[in-house]
Amino acid sequence: MFKFKILFLCVFSFSISKAQLLDSLSLDTLTGITNLQEALKNPDAVIKLVLRKQHLKSFPLEILKLKNLQYLDISKNSIKELPDSIDQLTNLQYFACSKTGLERVPKQIGKLINLTYLNFNQNELVSLPPQIGNLANLKMLDLWSNNLDDFPATLSNLKALNVMDLRNILMSDDLQKRVQNMLPKATVYFSPSCKCKW
Repeated sequence: MFKFKILFLCVFSFSISKAQLLDSLSLDTLTGITNLQEALKNPDAVIKLVLRKQHLKSFPLEILKLKNLQYLDISKNSIKELPDSIDQLTNLQYFACSKTGLERVPKQIGKLINLTYLNFNQNELVSLPPQIGNLANLKMLDLWSNNLDDFPATLSNLKALNVMDLRNILMSDDLQKRVQNMLPKATVYFSPSCKCKW
């Protein structure tokens, strides 16, 4: 009987500490926490964190304590790079980091295999790590208005991708065709080609 009680307590504590992944509609309509210090008071309960326009100068590493986080929006801050330890947010499904001045995406982003939505628009990215191709559940990739001039061949692994936005990025006809050929089932939005060759 005593062993049974211990087993029950272990199973119960595990079930309340690990959140179930929500569907996209539930995540969208869920009220997000907008204060990181409030979130840290009960980190295991935080599913959605929205820290837009909070004058952040770097990625707050305290976010990594929110093990059940599924939705993170840190847009419109000053965040030039993401930590390599971003892969600790294993339950993350929605990640928006737009208009932050982001210059580098770590290869560990490829370990966030639950991501379905990724928004890096209006940043300073010049390249993407090949590991981005590991995001097998990714449906939307927004890279609008960056400085990208090359794309890893691993993008072809994104079989679930529905939409990729590459507007406001200088690209030749050949590069646009190569990207579209890597993602034949996805809708890829381009600006008119620059008629340029490098």
